[in-house]
Formats: sequence, C-alpha cells, structure tokens
Amino acid sequence: MGITVVGTRQLAAWNERRLPPVERLASGLWSVPVPIPDNPLRYTLSYLLPCDDGLLVVDPGWDSDDGWTALVAGLTATGAGPGDVVGVVATHVHPDHHGLSARLRAESGAWIAMHPAERDTLPQRTEQARSDRLRATSAWLRRSGAPKLDIAQLIAPLAPGGAAADRAAMAEPDVLLADGDRVPVRGRAVRAVWTPGHTPGHLCLVDADAGVLLTGDHVLPRITPNVGLSPAAPQAPLARFLESLDRVAAYDQHLALPAHEYRFRGLAARTRALRLHHEDRCRELLELVVELDRPTLWQVAANLTWSRPWQGIGPMRIAALAETAAHVQHLVDQSQLAWLPDDGAAPRLGLPATTSVA
Repeated sequence: MGITVVGTRQLAAWNERRLPPVERLASGLWSVPVPIPDNPLRYTLSYLLPCDDGLLVVDPGWDSDDGWTALVAGLTATGAGPGDVVGVVATHVHPDHHGLSARLRAESGAWIAMHPAERDTLPQRTEQARSDRLRATSAWLRRSGAPKLDIAQLIAPLAPGGAAADRAAMAEPDVLLADGDRVPVRGRAVRAVWTPGHTPGHLCLVDADAGVLLTGDHVLPRITPNVGLSPAAPQAPLARFLESLDRVAAYDQHLALPAHEYRFRGLAARTRALRLHHEDRCRELLELVVELDRPTLWQVAANLTWSRPWQGIGPMRIAALAETAAHVQHLVDQSQLAWLPDDGAAPRLGLPATTSVA
C-alpha cells in the first residue's frame, strides 16, 4: 500500500509544471509556494502556523525578489503581513529553505530557530578560505579517482569568479531546538523531531493537535533526498537517515506536509519505500564492485543508475559522488565492502574475503 495524495491541487500544479496555489489547510495552517529560480524542484512549500502571539513561518524559501513577493502574498492571504511574524523555523539551512529567513527577521523582528547541529553547518561557520576549499575539493576528487578533465570542470565554480566562489553568510539562529523541544510560540504545541541524514541538523516539526508532521526534505512524496558523504559532511549520514526514517514512520496517522511537491498521507509506507530504495542502491553498488573489479569511488558512481546519463548530470556529479560515498561508507561499516590496500593512487573497493554477492 502506497501513499494517498491529499494535496490534489498541488499535484495538478506539479504535473503542469506551475506553482500551486496558496492554500488554507483543514488544520488551520497555510501552505505557501515560494519559487526556486532555475531549479527542477521549482518551489519550496513554506508553512504559516497561526499562534496566539503571531504567525510562525517554517522554511521561508529562496532569497529572491520573486520569492519575497510570493511569501508576502501568502502572508496577505492569511490577513497578515511580515510584521505579524513572531518566529521562523528552518528545517535545515539549504538556501531554498533558509534563504529568506534573514529578510523576514529584519522586517518583523521575529526570532529564528534551528537545530544546533544545523547551526554548525552555516556557511560562515564552516567556510574555509576559497583557496583551501578549492584544494580540499580537488584532493577529494583526485582521491575518488576522477579524471583530470572532470576535476577541472567540477572545481571551476569554486575558482575566482566562479558561481560558488563566495558563499554568502546566512542568518544565525536566535533559538536552538533540540529533539523534543517545544517551539516557543503561544497557543500551539509544536515540537521538534530531529531527523539527521539529509543534513546533520535536519528537523521535522509535529503539531499533534492539528495531526500534522512538517517533514522538510526528510520525507517527500515522490523523490529521494540527497544523503551525501563528503569532506565537509559528518560520518555515516546514510545510517543516520535510515534511523530517522524509523522515527518518522511512527507518525503514520499524521498528515505529511513536505517542503516540496505535495502533501500526502502514508508516512509508514513512504518511509518503507525510501528504505527499500537505499537497500536496492546498496545491492546495485555491491554488484558493480564485483563487475568492475577493484573500482575507484568515481568509477562506481559513474556506472550507477541515475535519472540522467553520468555526463549529463553536469556539476551535480559532485552531489552524486557524495551520495555514492555515503552508500559505500554504509556498506563498509556493515563489513559488506572494504577499501583495499592503498597504493598511493585513488583507493579501490572490493568485497571482504568472507563476503559474496548473491
């Protein structure tokens, strides 16, 4: 049994490749689509929660003039404006979620909340000097076995004048929410559910009285969130993600309000499907390691099944490589894969002596 789509107007808009409408939900919350420029996800679903002391905004969206206009239009639909916002919660600090938080705080005086582990990943807290980032990324790609031409293409955005050369600082939090903490608003009991995996400090939010779970990017109705291991990422992100899926499955009776696509019911079924996806991915990866015979990480990633041909993925090959690395690390931790003795070049993968692929 799969999910049941509840956001039918959102689904129709998704299929027609347009923004869905602002909607008032049965639980009294509002769903507001905020556009993401030049991105196949197209929009972030920001949620407005009326409270006794003002509005709580979850994931304000991408920082752009169009994004701000869309968010203000959503606030206007509730009969409010930016000045009525009392608090902002970022499920995580990716720019399509946390981008507008600073502008919204400046307009309203609202506090901003996130998990402590997410605060620690803010660009200004993790930022290396540009030259250091360039060297670290180049070294990681070389150790992964990437060809020189691909390395040059993938690090170009980090070079002086590149699109990612200087990442802007993002809003620091005023409030830190640990697992189980109540969001500091009056008249509505919203609690944080820590769901690391997609990011170290990813949060879902549960409003038990309204019967809803705001899932951020942790559980989406159709696509699988990226779970990647890279030099800047914590160890074992896939194991943390799978553990978090089990936690979210317990909210099966709640309506799922995701940050992209459309709302749905069936969290237990969807989390099972996501777990099966990663099991299938691990199985495919093991078979490839045998077939390719001592491959590098890059060779494994290049031969896995993706939604587009490997070269067609373009700059997102870094994210694909990081996701492959997360699956490899998961299998190594489970003693199903092993890094072979290092000859000084790119490390290679093989099966432990006691392992076979059925």
